[in-house]
Formats: sequence, structure tokens, C-alpha cells
Amino acid sequence: MSRPEELAKALSVVRERMSQACRSASRDPEDVHLVVVTKFFPASDVRLLAELGVTDVGENRHQEAQGKAAECANLRLRWHFIGGLQSNKAAAVARYADVVESVDRIKLVAPLARGAQERGSDLDVLVQVSLDPPGADQRAGCPPEQVVELGAAVQAAPGLRLAGLMAVAPLGEDPGQAFARLALVRAGFLERFPEATTLSAGMSGDLEAAVTHGATHVRVGSAVLGPRPPIK
Repeated sequence: MSRPEELAKALSVVRERMSQACRSASRDPEDVHLVVVTKFFPASDVRLLAELGVTDVGENRHQEAQGKAAECANLRLRWHFIGGLQSNKAAAVARYADVVESVDRIKLVAPLARGAQERGSDLDVLVQVSLDPPGADQRAGCPPEQVVELGAAVQAAPGLRLAGLMAVAPLGEDPGQAFARLALVRAGFLERFPEATTLSAGMSGDLEAAVTHGATHVRVGSAVLGPRPPIK
């Protein structure tokens, strides 16, 4: 099977999973969007995905993302930065990303705003919520009790648009329980920021649970692209 055929088949399976999850949750499939996570895969795969109708791609390493976005600049794609973000690289990320999903502390707001203003277009920002129990050191994220404060800082920054929330289910926990907690955090967040309706949650192994609990975007890598190639 050729690479285009592999990707087309895998995309079809993932899209059907998403549609079935929406039907089970009595949701409109048009309300849930696919972000294909292309980290460690070549720009040639990104081009094939674009030809297959993918509009949103995700990356989590700045250097790789920057190069790939430049190489694919002629494609109509929205680039999502989803990885841990260092404050000294935030401005550079904002110059090529359309969405930054991993904003978990106020220190990132000013450099992201600076980069967005230098680029000359608004940057969509998602506040990353930690779903880990207190004291856990497994995933990044803003503590749930601090998301409104962080959201207000993003909303007030020039060049940034507060789009919503992002989260990753903790390792070893039932994702349904984790995303149920996320739904409660989101409900409170929307009371304060009613236009911040994006909820990015769910990956290859747990997208159904995320859709059940309100995800508007799912981030899928291996289920579309296959096992990751060795890191170079």
C-alpha cells in the first residue's frame, strides 16, 4: 500500500470513530474537528494530509514546527502548537503558529502577544488545564482554580484571542472521569468567557471519551500517521 493510500485509509477510520462518538453523544459531527499531530513525520506527509482534506495540523517541538510550517507555507493549513512552551521561545512560536494550545502560565502571555503583533495577525490561545491530582508531576497545565485568572490575562493582551481550553487525560486514569472534570472546569470558564468555546481534548486512544464530554477538537497522531519514526 502506498503512503497516500495508508493515510487515506487511516483518516477514514478516525473520521468514522469521530462520527460514531458524536452520534453516541447526540452531537453534530460538524462540531468536532480533527487536528492531526504530525510531530516526527516529514513535511511530505503534511502535504499528503492536506491533499486528503486535513486543514489543521499539530506540532509540539518549536524547531521542527517552525521548519515544517515554512516548508508548507503554500498550503491552506492551521498550525497548532501543542507542546510545552518555553517563555524564551514563545514569541518565535507566535510568528508561525495559528493556535497555541499549551498556555499554562501568565509568563507566556507577553512574549506570545509580542510575536503575534510582529506577525501582524491575531493568535488563538487555549489555556491548558491540568487534570492531574494535586502534587502530581506528569503533565503540564494550569491548576483548574487558576484558569480564569490566566484567561483574563490572555484576553487583555493585544494580538491574542482567548479561544478556549485544552487538556490531556492523566496517565493511568480513566479518561472519561478526567474529561468529566474538564467539562466542569469548562462550564465555569464559559460563564466568565462565553466566546471561548474551543475545547481541545482527546487523542488516538481516548477521543471518544473526549467527544462525550464536549471536545470540539481532537488531537490525533498515531491513529492517522502510524507509529512514530525514531527520533533523530
